[in-house]
Amino acid sequence: MGHARRSFLTSLVSGLVATANAKIRSAQPAHAPAAPEAAAPEGTITATTVAEAEKLVALEFTPEQRQLLAGSLPGQVRSFEARRRYVLTNSAAPAYAFDPRVPGVAYTAQANRVRSSRSRAPELPDSDVDIAFASVIELSHWIRTRQLSSVRLTEIYLQRLKTIGPKLQCVVHLTEDLALQQARKADQEIAGGHYRGLLHGIPWGAKDLLATAGIPTTWGAEPYRDQVFAANAHCVDLLAKAGAVLVAKLSTGALARGDVWFGGMTRNPWNTDEGSSGSSAGPSAATAAGLVGFAIGTQTGGSIVGPSIRCGVTGLVPSFSRVSRNGAMVLAWSLDRLGPICRYVEDTGVVLAAINGRDVSDPSSLDIPFDFDATAGIEGMKLGFVPELFETAEVNDVERASLQAARSLGVKMVELKLSISQPVDELARTIMYSEGAAAFDELLLTGRDREFVQQGRGSWPIALRTWRFIPAVEYIQAQRIRRDLLAPTHALFEPVDAIISPSRDPMLRLTNMTGHPCLTLRTGFFKSPSRGEGRGARSGPTHTVPHGITLWGRLFEEGRLLNLGLALERKVDVARRRPPTG
Repeated sequence: MGHARRSFLTSLVSGLVATANAKIRSAQPAHAPAAPEAAAPEGTITATTVAEAEKLVALEFTPEQRQLLAGSLPGQVRSFEARRRYVLTNSAAPAYAFDPRVPGVAYTAQANRVRSSRSRAPELPDSDVDIAFASVIELSHWIRTRQLSSVRLTEIYLQRLKTIGPKLQCVVHLTEDLALQQARKADQEIAGGHYRGLLHGIPWGAKDLLATAGIPTTWGAEPYRDQVFAANAHCVDLLAKAGAVLVAKLSTGALARGDVWFGGMTRNPWNTDEGSSGSSAGPSAATAAGLVGFAIGTQTGGSIVGPSIRCGVTGLVPSFSRVSRNGAMVLAWSLDRLGPICRYVEDTGVVLAAINGRDVSDPSSLDIPFDFDATAGIEGMKLGFVPELFETAEVNDVERASLQAARSLGVKMVELKLSISQPVDELARTIMYSEGAAAFDELLLTGRDREFVQQGRGSWPIALRTWRFIPAVEYIQAQRIRRDLLAPTHALFEPVDAIISPSRDPMLRLTNMTGHPCLTLRTGFFKSPSRGEGRGARSGPTHTVPHGITLWGRLFEEGRLLNLGLALERKVDVARRRPPTG
């Protein structure tokens, strides 16, 4: 590799040499001129270089050890440079895969089935708006009985995407031609007696991290605005097989971070002065505003949970390994998950059933059946809660009321103690940041990180440059501790069917590390001043905004989790309220 392509590490240590020499010179007494270190060619690793680099790994070596390291490290750097000549794409997975199952634990056997809660729906409304906000279960009934055509429903959503979508900045690409083609095919098949199931003819939106053949997949980031893939993501193909109709690619924060993308900030339909929270902002905003029947989002840290709370929708994060990530942008191989975002709890189960299953193209995916009977009761179930999580200053009235509503469901409430000794927050940061740096290393090595509009503190370029300094040993040690975390987390869930808590840390970080599923749903409203464009102090007029709670489930037992969610949804009875943008 030539001088212009000198490795990032070599450039760094050269700078550190200059900094260290300057410090040494400034520390010499005024009457005694500094004895400068022998001049070395640019980029040479010296003992001083090693001494400065020790600060980045929290270690300290002796002068003798530094001299020896200065002699051996150049070979390591040359190895880095040689490896970088082999070009990797974002989709290239590591040679290992995370498995959330605890060794020796037998998980509940299930059958692949979904049973809907109703065999009929209300009369088809006259209003297009009322149709747009209907549940997937209702829409599927009207389409199956041919009261409503898929083409008409698709046209309703396309019109709303065109008129309301720009106000929310939630639409990256309308897939109008494809949608109408798929809708016409659905109507023809249903008329001919070939009904594929509950999603047949239902329009949906894809987070713009999911590859769609021949249609731009931008990842929300400037360097990828013109990116087009030749094949669909696996879940896109599965939904097409189920007869669903893709109407739009929906916005994601740049590279699955936040709600700001190259087209602006995705807005909350309940208060357009504020953003829609995490990177599944577009799917959540569009679903809440009745622009799609349902959407698919992704979560690595909290990108389904956060926007679901902010926009008042229902988000299901399935157990890690249930849904293939093949064809989805990678942020962190051992953390990324795909899941449904819907207006109602039961709908999320219907969508999960369609995208669940083993895919040989995703090394982490497992063949785990999904069993959900929406008619099943919750008698005899046990719901755990950690009292101190409802006693912090951040807990609001909606969250406290949600716990009281859960108590009235007739389930046995079980007090739990969250006593996890592993440093969960530190594990999460080390693992997510290391894998993220690897997933987007190409941006750094080619200089394309300079294409991002945001370059300051907290931006993607600064994050990628910072994460590049995480030592491989720290990442491997974090994964080893993570393995130790699985057994105590399994023990936490063992005495209960699910746990209810506010939708943030520590349960969010814990279950991200262990792969347990969660269901976030709207449970109430409160008055909130506008958060504004930034994330600073609140100011401005108050708005009535939704809020909710999260249920955290046992590994691979989403069916029981959904049954509890259905009962709570019916108890609080706030799911049908619509945002003012609707």
